[in-house]
Amino acid sequence: MPERVVGAPTPASETPPDAHLLHLLEPKWLTARARAVANERGRTARYTILAVVGLLFWGVIFGVLYRLLAYFRGVQEIGPLLAGKLLGLMLISFFSILLLSNVITALSSFFLARDLDLLVSGPVDWLRLYGAKLLETVIASSWMVALMAIPMFAAYGTVYHGGWLFAPLAVLTFVPFLIVPSVVGSAITLILVNVFPARRTRDILSVIAIASASAIVLLFRLVRPERLARPEGFRSLVDFVSVLRTPTSPFLPSEWVSRTLMGELDGNTDWLAFYLLWTTAAAFVVIGAVLHRGLYLNGFSKSQESAQRWAKTGYFTKFANSVLSPLGVLRREMVLKELRVFFRDTTQWSQLILLAVLVVVYVFNIKFLPLRGEGVTFFLQNIVPFLNLVLAGFVLASIAARFIFPGVSLEGRTLWLLRSSPMRMQDLLWAKFWVGTLPLLILALIIVGVTDYLLQVTEFLFIVSTVTITLMTFAVSGLAIGFGTLFPQFETENAAQIPTSFGGLLFMMASVGVIGGVVILEARPVYGYLASIAFKQPSSPLEMALGFGLAALLCITATVVPIRVALRRLEQLEH
Repeated sequence: MPERVVGAPTPASETPPDAHLLHLLEPKWLTARARAVANERGRTARYTILAVVGLLFWGVIFGVLYRLLAYFRGVQEIGPLLAGKLLGLMLISFFSILLLSNVITALSSFFLARDLDLLVSGPVDWLRLYGAKLLETVIASSWMVALMAIPMFAAYGTVYHGGWLFAPLAVLTFVPFLIVPSVVGSAITLILVNVFPARRTRDILSVIAIASASAIVLLFRLVRPERLARPEGFRSLVDFVSVLRTPTSPFLPSEWVSRTLMGELDGNTDWLAFYLLWTTAAAFVVIGAVLHRGLYLNGFSKSQESAQRWAKTGYFTKFANSVLSPLGVLRREMVLKELRVFFRDTTQWSQLILLAVLVVVYVFNIKFLPLRGEGVTFFLQNIVPFLNLVLAGFVLASIAARFIFPGVSLEGRTLWLLRSSPMRMQDLLWAKFWVGTLPLLILALIIVGVTDYLLQVTEFLFIVSTVTITLMTFAVSGLAIGFGTLFPQFETENAAQIPTSFGGLLFMMASVGVIGGVVILEARPVYGYLASIAFKQPSSPLEMALGFGLAALLCITATVVPIRVALRRLEQLEH
């Protein structure tokens, strides 16, 4: 066989294959399809529940927006301006969410994905690799926003009679709207990875993203957009109309989408805004590709470095050892293990920043409720604080879904090591329960205590609220541990995806059911007590004992039963 001269052109038969864009995405598609068609027990029921819940969610969003837009449409001159301003506010909120989501998602798809070792070392063109990973980032970070946008656009098209051209135009305007934040987020991640190792960059990005989201939420609350619905707060009608005509964000794609779609609904499509959308998206993709070509290989090399970590005994460990010593060595070490795992993962505890901001905004809204002045009755002043338990319970359920529900799933392969040890699974579950419940209980008591103080409730309602929120906290934590064990996600690479699974959806539905049941059972005795004060009528002790007793029984059942079911589930897995 003749030797080939070095430097000579490679024969066509020996040219390495160059994978096209769809070929790079095919493994992801095959994996998703295999999971969808897998013959798992209860798969049909699972998809049916997801479909029903999704349709209900769409129906609620569509119904609320339809009623609001129908009211706006009936207002002459100002109505279309209010509808356009509302669309702009929703789109700029979507844009902020997409930007933060893409910053985090791009780190996994471009630098930490498992298939990158083969793709980067293989005969794959850099531009096609960039296109494949960018498309993967767009889909992974934007699918939820896209689903939320469907009923929103449907409501606008229905109320304003958009016609058959409105739907394709909405799709064509929303596609570049999704591309721009994806390119920007990928570029930000690429630059940061070239400065820091990717393992440490994930921690830094988490803190930056949560701090940015907190600032956005707080800024949105301080702007108080509800003033647009109260024109009497402006000095004149001219000032109100000028605020409505002012673009919400003239240099952002959200404003261009709003101008294009509202122009189509008004019969005068703004093609300049549509042109700006697509040209800006194309320009950003080109700039992102140039950055990718110059910085990606160096950044990918740095992403293989791991962040330095030290394990040392500090004052906190010594204090925890002394406080938890009555629990025994095994239970003490299990509790300390849960605390160490939580604080080692910055993506977990950094979300406490966002949690703190949301609590501040929640209390801020409660403070400015119009419960004083003319027309406000005694019942309204006391019923609203009681119904505040529903909102507080929903906040607790959301927090439990993020921090307590993934507890068993985050054990991953180490769960097999724990099960092979002489430790009882009961100790593991109760350790996770108490580590998650105690901080959640402290937060719940702070929320209810501060809001009751601001609303100046009676002593009776303060006691009812405190006891009820305590029982609700135990119930929500028990449900989180139970459903998290029944529907584990051991193979997940991102803890943030665990609460959005089928088990997370069932947990939220069960939590909302328990919270609603508790409030309904307590509503009658609370109403009877308030009526006895307002109308000087005797209250029924039997009614109060029955209502509060059944509510307490419901919470205790929701706490104990899910944990016992989860324990049997783990014991069955051992065999």
